[in-house]
Amino acid sequence: MISTVEKVLFLKSIDLFSQIPGEDLSQIALITDEVDFESGDEIFREGEPGQTLFFIIAGKVRIHSDGVGEDLAVLSERAVFGEMALLDSEPRSASATATTDVTCLKIERDDFNEILAEKGEIAQGIIKVLTRRLRNTLDRRRGGLSGPLLPAPGAKPS
Repeated sequence: MISTVEKVLFLKSIDLFSQIPGEDLSQIALITDEVDFESGDEIFREGEPGQTLFFIIAGKVRIHSDGVGEDLAVLSERAVFGEMALLDSEPRSASATATTDVTCLKIERDDFNEILAEKGEIAQGIIKVLTRRLRNTLDRRRGGLSGPLLPAPGAKPS
């Protein structure tokens, strides 16, 4: 079990919170809980309601889509996952499975919403992370395309 001070130091090392002052991070640390998963444990399943954000302290987590049948990412120490379902009320967009023994900090939606209402810079940090992930996904998809892009149906040639 890690102390509140260790939680603050860990959270400060995460890109999402790197610009947030220590006193604000101590508020976040107080609403986190430490949780352990064994290798092979399903952390959450695609389509389930999501109410928890996770930060990996140690271990690896596979993010995968049952519909696509492939890994979307393999995350390790200091990675954040589960944030999309935490921010909206939509079901989980992917599944998360521990590929090794994993220790995480978790934050529940209701607690997190209270902090976001008080600290707008935390929301800005999350928006930056989500934007970066979206850009990376788009870049990977563009890199995998071959040949010229086709115009949309009904579009006039230029």
